[in-house]
Amino acid sequence: MAVRRRFAAAAAGLGLVLALAACGDDDADAPEGNGEETGGTASGELTVGGASFTEMAILQEIYKALLEDAGYTVDIQQAENREIYEPALESGEIDIVPEYAATMAEFLNAKANGPDAPTDSPVATADAASTIEAMRPLAEQYGLAVLEPAEASSQNGFAVSMEFADSNAVATLSDLGALGQPIILAAGEECPDRPFCEPGLESTYGLDITEILPLGFGTPQTKEAVTNGDAQLGLVGTTDGTLEALGLVLLEDDMGLQLADNLVPIVNAETAGDDAIAEALNALADVLTTDDLATLNAQVDAERQQPADVALAYLEEQGLIGG
Repeated sequence: MAVRRRFAAAAAGLGLVLALAACGDDDADAPEGNGEETGGTASGELTVGGASFTEMAILQEIYKALLEDAGYTVDIQQAENREIYEPALESGEIDIVPEYAATMAEFLNAKANGPDAPTDSPVATADAASTIEAMRPLAEQYGLAVLEPAEASSQNGFAVSMEFADSNAVATLSDLGALGQPIILAAGEECPDRPFCEPGLESTYGLDITEILPLGFGTPQTKEAVTNGDAQLGLVGTTDGTLEALGLVLLEDDMGLQLADNLVPIVNAETAGDDAIAEALNALADVLTTDDLATLNAQVDAERQQPADVALAYLEEQGLIGG
């Protein structure tokens, strides 16, 4: 089927501030037919959107490259937050966004059932499959479709120094709790009130957290506090590509405290009617791992490579495009 046009003019009418981050090869004469002109591949114009931080920029470029390889013309539009880009996805100004399964599920849960729903009646769990299953009917209410999630999961992680891990023989959060040692935790200032931070660490793993250094989530200050011994534990992202170089190691969340924030494409339902789009993006689900995503993040954040270059090299290495 033909891909519908992009609603670029409507974005201004609704007042959404969507920053154009990158553009595909916009050929004004490109056909929008059934793909016969391109040797059986799909054709048409698509917009990939989402947030504007490193990890999302890489995923947007990966989606763009996969879709261009399938025959589409693709541009990227970024916004500051989900509250801006999600309505644009519903309206069709954006066709596709990379999302985090549990976070998006609870965003839609709150939208459908009220702001207290994620606390009173949560739908997300530590299991990706059940979280996706619960999200799909919520997404349908807003004209959205949920494609296949990748193994890659970007969520709260807790890191110790390699020296601490080696000297105390800890590899999991359960190991850390079994030590029975007082723990200073470097994290965001909201950590004492978040169920997946201090309260969850104490109730699930029995950690004795005696102090929280309010240095932020995954910030250089948080990581420095752990490396220099001011804190034994630091709140970071599971796909933070800088940890190994800093002498830090993630402890396994072996009892499943964190929710399943697997990477998943969310698509406007009209766009999702084109099977070639799902086919192109779902190919990533069997390939992308959490370690892969951490490596890609490091190539951008630490090595200063461009997200588009990193995305293209990864897809070629995995045999998903080219050849």
